[in-house]
Amino acid sequence: MTKAKVLLISTGQPSLNPRLVKEADALASNGYEVTVLYSHWNDWGARFDKILLPAKKWKAICIGGDPELKPLLYFISKAIYKVARVINKNTRGRWCAEPAIVRTGYFLIRDAKKYKADIYIGHNLGALPATVKAAQANQKPCGFDAEDFHRNEVSDNIDDAEVLIRTHIENKYFPALNYLTASSPLIASAYSKLFPKLSPEVVLNVFPTDKRVMKPKISNGPIKLFWFSQTIGHGRGLEEVIKAFEHFDQGTFELHLLGQMDPAFTISSKIDIHFHEPIPSDEVIHFASHFDIGLAVETGSPLNRDICLTNKIFTYMQAGLCVVASDTSAQTQLMSEYPGIGEIYQKNSTQALADVLSYYQQHQDELFKAKSTAFDIAKSKLNWETESKNLLTLVDQTLANK
Repeated sequence: MTKAKVLLISTGQPSLNPRLVKEADALASNGYEVTVLYSHWNDWGARFDKILLPAKKWKAICIGGDPELKPLLYFISKAIYKVARVINKNTRGRWCAEPAIVRTGYFLIRDAKKYKADIYIGHNLGALPATVKAAQANQKPCGFDAEDFHRNEVSDNIDDAEVLIRTHIENKYFPALNYLTASSPLIASAYSKLFPKLSPEVVLNVFPTDKRVMKPKISNGPIKLFWFSQTIGHGRGLEEVIKAFEHFDQGTFELHLLGQMDPAFTISSKIDIHFHEPIPSDEVIHFASHFDIGLAVETGSPLNRDICLTNKIFTYMQAGLCVVASDTSAQTQLMSEYPGIGEIYQKNSTQALADVLSYYQQHQDELFKAKSTAFDIAKSKLNWETESKNLLTLVDQTLANK
């Protein structure tokens, strides 16, 4: 029997938002009738959506048009967005914030109100106004998932246009939420200080166990390093990795990068570098299991990058990789809580990163031990089968208290 109707609202495509997909899957598998409103972001995401969505138990609807199927609506949404951005910037984030925060802001609000759900849940800050307004229009509860510390996601400068609009959106709509989840303890703490009545619940960005991945084995040949993201480009810590390779001879390491290559980003190194085109998000863990070390090279700036826990670390652990992570506050906290899964190095220090890589190159027994420890912890605790229980309990309680 169907429990209740849930409307999930996102500004991105399901294939580009694994956290949204995991939540929709968990809710649908537990009897909820789930609908997802999402927005077109890029062409390769649309390509993977065509593979992903037909197999799901939940319904997904693209809002605000797309270049292929609804180009006129897509053009109109871009025009509204551009005008709203100009107005918002000139009013220091106060006017037209809702249509200016994301291309589909106006259409998400308009269409979300039409859906009769028992609870409304937002993903990505641009979906927050639509989530709250739809819940208020239908007199139902709502929640929001903060995968990042959004007001400082782009900059720490309080006069920056992005900081102004994001802060305005949060201050206006967070107080109306019935619950807030956060992807790291430090993001939850930061929001708790700003909105103490919300008491954010931590739901880590972990993944379902991939049964195709076996316990790590001792590998031969060059040590294989792995890093992935939607975009391979500047400001992601990769420059630091390339410079660290200058300390090593060719044949010592291989670097494997998975993602869409930014044409403006160029790499040259004497170490073997392999580029891999984007793949469906549910294939990343299995793909990663062919490597040895996962790189979590966060720069720590702006503030969000210091306190967030991206899906990289948890992907590496599920795949049975040793984790080499920069010493951001969030990553240091996690690595301290789960010692033995890898090593922390001083961020923005090429020498510190090279020292850690050199250690594992010279002590491959320790590399194997770290891979095994990470794999075991992921299988026993840091997985979506365990973490999703927190989310399901929270949704159940919110509906019970409505």
